[in-house]
Amino acid sequence: MPLDDVSKGIIEQLQQDGRRSYAAIGKVVGLSEAAVRQRVQRLVDAGVMQVVAVTDPLELGFARQAMVGIKVSGALEPVADALADLDEVDYVVICAGGFDVLAEVVAETDEHLLETVSQRIRRIPGVASTETFMYLRLRKQTYSWGVR
Repeated sequence: MPLDDVSKGIIEQLQQDGRRSYAAIGKVVGLSEAAVRQRVQRLVDAGVMQVVAVTDPLELGFARQAMVGIKVSGALEPVADALADLDEVDYVVICAGGFDVLAEVVAETDEHLLETVSQRIRRIPGVASTETFMYLRLRKQTYSWGVR
């Protein structure tokens, strides 16, 4: 979906403050509140953006958060799709480098993380090996990189 300058402006406003009112955004980008609401809905429906509360899972009672590096034998997409279907996985990316796929896992306990990695991720057809990187403390998480 090609983005015009108005849509980019709306996205930038919501990146700065996801709770900013449509009326306030409209004043900045030159649209009515209703027009902003429609644009936001089209951007969400097209998968260009989501409007969500970004949290630190470790502060919300989840004991473990980890990035799992995965080496795949065969096609990458089916493995990435299977990972994306797991409730504990909140981020999946196909990448280049030492791993073929990275998946972020949020777990309630160490046992839950172990079960997710060993019983669910490693049993996905095509997963050759995994390496788990446990998060100890979140120092930065931002989604305000703007638009191009």
